[in-house]
Amino acid sequence: MSKPFVISNRNARRLWLERQGLAQSPTGAANETALCAIIERLGFVQLDTIRIVARAHDHILWSRNQNYRELMLDDMVKDRIAFEHFTHDASALPMRIYPYWRRQFERLRKRVENSRWREAMPPRREREKILKRIEREGALSTRDFEAAQSKSDHPWARPPHKFVLDYYWYAGVLATCHRKNFIKHYDLRERVIPEEHLKQEIGDRAQVDWLCANALERMGFASEGDIQRYWDAVDLEEVKAWAKRRRKDLIQVEIETANGAQKALALGDIEDRLATLKAPTSRLRLLNPFDPVIRDRKRLEKLFGFDYRNEMFTPAAKRQYGYYIYPMLEGDRFVGRIEVKADRKKGRLVVDNVWWEPGVKPTPARLRKLDAELARMGRFIDARDVRWRRKRA
Repeated sequence: MSKPFVISNRNARRLWLERQGLAQSPTGAANETALCAIIERLGFVQLDTIRIVARAHDHILWSRNQNYRELMLDDMVKDRIAFEHFTHDASALPMRIYPYWRRQFERLRKRVENSRWREAMPPRREREKILKRIEREGALSTRDFEAAQSKSDHPWARPPHKFVLDYYWYAGVLATCHRKNFIKHYDLRERVIPEEHLKQEIGDRAQVDWLCANALERMGFASEGDIQRYWDAVDLEEVKAWAKRRRKDLIQVEIETANGAQKALALGDIEDRLATLKAPTSRLRLLNPFDPVIRDRKRLEKLFGFDYRNEMFTPAAKRQYGYYIYPMLEGDRFVGRIEVKADRKKGRLVVDNVWWEPGVKPTPARLRKLDAELARMGRFIDARDVRWRRKRA
């Protein structure tokens, strides 16, 4: 048996960043064509309500095009260029892939029906009344319904009508029409999804093949588990079956990681991709905790030796760094992390702390890069002043 093709750690880092749109300088026009190309490249953009500086989805897009401004993604959903649904979390996806997402509606419908949600939802007759009301009145949000008191004290507990709305949303019966102040408005899918996508029928195996191949395309190299987790729309056994069907088109590679070696799969043109791979931009960038390059903590640590944990759900006394900490990427290395917040009323960014990785020195050149990135982030949210509560170094 021939030895697997070896990808050096440096090339693995650079390929992963290139595939995820972080190797290039984040410049260019921020029109819908350019932004749609970013979402296509990533496959999805995670949505999140927390806004310490900017919400995750806005920050993720801004990291790849710094002419992007808040609410542009909302406009893309309104214009039916993107749709919202659930990958590993709530996300915006390119409308073009809607026909390949039908299996996910069915998977999540079954998951909900087999969970404790079933106990919390009103009976079928009451659920149908909610659908009929949306059919008559048009898009509605959860605030348009009378909220019965939830019987649970869980922080994510929902009133009964919210369970119904989300159930139909997961199942693909309802779709996000638009958001107002980040509040989701639900409408019938027939009034949201373009007819051409609703009519397009793609078999289940073809959907699996597309999802697996496109996950690998967007990662450059991946284990079967990596492929499964990318969209979280297929099962691991389905990934293994796909890899077996496509074995003539795939090659085994060995990735040099920060702490050893790892076997992975790659598309057959991997050597050509590496031969044309360029060094990433050397600018220093602040990434969002939900950025796709950060989200898979195991992949992040293996490739970059960067141990990052999201501590927002960790009790304050047990946090090592803080509630919302931004990783700092310079070139193809993570050089530290920073705690920065926006005071929008005063038009100010406030830096609470910065931590440099072991062996990384806050040289004058590096600090100038950090200042430049903070200034860019300030312009992103119209905050022209940057204040440090502690020394930069």
